[in-house]
Amino acid sequence: MTTSLTAALPAERPIPSNGPVDTSPITLTPAAGTDLDPVWSRVVPESRARGNDIHLPISLAYAERLCDAHPEADRLLVRVAIQLHDTGWARVDTERIISEGFRGDWRKSRIRFEHEVQGCNVAREVLPAEGYPPEFVEAVCAIIDGHDTRPVAHSLEDALVRDADRLWRFDHAGIALASGWFSMDPAHYTDRLETEIIPELITSAAVEIARADLERSRALLKTEVLR
Repeated sequence: MTTSLTAALPAERPIPSNGPVDTSPITLTPAAGTDLDPVWSRVVPESRARGNDIHLPISLAYAERLCDAHPEADRLLVRVAIQLHDTGWARVDTERIISEGFRGDWRKSRIRFEHEVQGCNVAREVLPAEGYPPEFVEAVCAIIDGHDTRPVAHSLEDALVRDADRLWRFDHAGIALASGWFSMDPAHYTDRLETEIIPELITSAAVEIARADLERSRALLKTEVLR
């Protein structure tokens, strides 16, 4: 369900961009500005779970690139939603994160639903204290709730958050972390990115960025030889 803060989701797939698409290494464009720093300060404990202190800032940087490609989206909503989307991992049973969240039919594991609920709880705790109005907070929660488990995006902003959440995996830092979560070596993990994750991307900008990152990461990690 969309709110007045969100843009309708175009039917075309992948969704074409309306702005520039930057496919350079993400290290060249860290997230800009300091306006979200007060929120970061409030979620430092939540950033220490499951590599969030690496995953969340990198995902935010990708989200800002996607917002540049889609200036029609609510940029602040996308940025705050990606910033907080995985904070709920800090409030679930940490011993179950890998065993349930990254094994078997992991997309439907109970713990993934739990971390979404807890992520919404975090958002409802920290955002009002920073002056964000109730309508905005609930729009953030509407994206967080289901970002891993819901089969479809409900708005353009929802789609950009989902794509940014996946794009970080294509950078060498994301590969280093996430390949271990899935008990895969980098070569086979990058194969998985190509065959499973790129088809999941919703926007053409994300597809372009993913392919460029994947090519660089494979070259850097020598995946053609180290497999």
